[in-house]
Amino acid sequence: MDISIGTMVLFPAIAVAAPLLVRGLGRWIAIPLVVFEIVLGLLLGPAVLGWIEPDDFTSVLANFGLAMLFFLAGNEIDFRTIRGRPLSRAAIGWIMSLAAGIGLAALLASHLSAAIFIGIALSSTALGTILPVLRDSGDLGTPFGIAVIALGAVGEFGPLLAISLFLSGRSALLAGIVLVAFAVVTGIAIWLASRGVGRRLHRVITTTLHTSGQFAVRLVVLLLLALVALSVVLDLDMLLGAFTAGVLFRLLLSGAPERDVEMVESKLEAVGYGFLVPIFFINTGVTFDLAALIGDPLTLLLLPIFLLLLLIVRGVPSLFAAPRGSSRRDLAATALFGATALPIIVAVTAIGVDQGDLPSGTAAALVGAGMLSVLLFPLVALALRKGSPDAARRPTPTDVHVPTEG
Repeated sequence: MDISIGTMVLFPAIAVAAPLLVRGLGRWIAIPLVVFEIVLGLLLGPAVLGWIEPDDFTSVLANFGLAMLFFLAGNEIDFRTIRGRPLSRAAIGWIMSLAAGIGLAALLASHLSAAIFIGIALSSTALGTILPVLRDSGDLGTPFGIAVIALGAVGEFGPLLAISLFLSGRSALLAGIVLVAFAVVTGIAIWLASRGVGRRLHRVITTTLHTSGQFAVRLVVLLLLALVALSVVLDLDMLLGAFTAGVLFRLLLSGAPERDVEMVESKLEAVGYGFLVPIFFINTGVTFDLAALIGDPLTLLLLPIFLLLLLIVRGVPSLFAAPRGSSRRDLAATALFGATALPIIVAVTAIGVDQGDLPSGTAAALVGAGMLSVLLFPLVALALRKGSPDAARRPTPTDVHVPTEG
């Protein structure tokens, strides 16, 4: 495996520079960290300066980073908080998004398979991106924040199911049977975890937190790779396994001492957000096909069209999950957070291009729209939220820590 020394150094250099830029500009504008990682990767990659050349090594690490991102997203979700009205209405809204996405994409795509890829991409929500934003703004525990988390949970899990059902190359019936088999295996594991099986591991986790054993981190690696491997063996999308592994590990930790849980989560965030996840976003910028996007005026026109479609296809149905009595500003903010998407778009378009069903220019326009959504939508949503009654105490730029990945 050929590894470029320049690439090996510049990837971590970008990862270090990105939070410094966030901190430097945070006094004036709160730009998500991933935007800098993607843009710097684009600038230093083959599309512009050519200082970084993508290789197999960074590609493998980027795939691990994407899997870790979905693991962390699954691990963040507290289903006890979002169950009931927030989750059910978010699910109904996502089904509406998927139907609208495929229907509208059929007007733009040359064939149905491309429309399915585009529709699934447009129906996604970047939970890993909006969670740190909600946490830093103080919205995480509000009714508004709970509704947005439900939107993000369904907006990541739903597209993963759709990928496994419609893009696996199998018949819908066989794909459904395989998906049920995966659900049975993981469901049994989740049921056992919810019954307190994980409590037998808590003592081992506690005694190795500050030793070279690091049992909790090693257990995460095992769960993540085991469920990813199960997904691959069943020819499902690997991210489905990664997301489920995050949910499972959260249940395994339930009942453990709160201090230990916080320590474990801190270690996982250090591995994920400090190492693997940045590589995925930087590699997204490095491998972005800028030439395919700007080489054809019609393809370039797709970028604002897809950005608008994210608002229509994903943002408007997201209003269905808004808390009762939401103001117009909160409704608009809900729609903007729901329409914030990127990781699923990157994953879906990569599959489409590899299978030859999605032109590289269309894929680049979709990914570009996802980048803009991550940059613009949370900023506007936070500005709209400032006047809300349940948003009285906001952290100032001096007491907000640097936003994490997503």
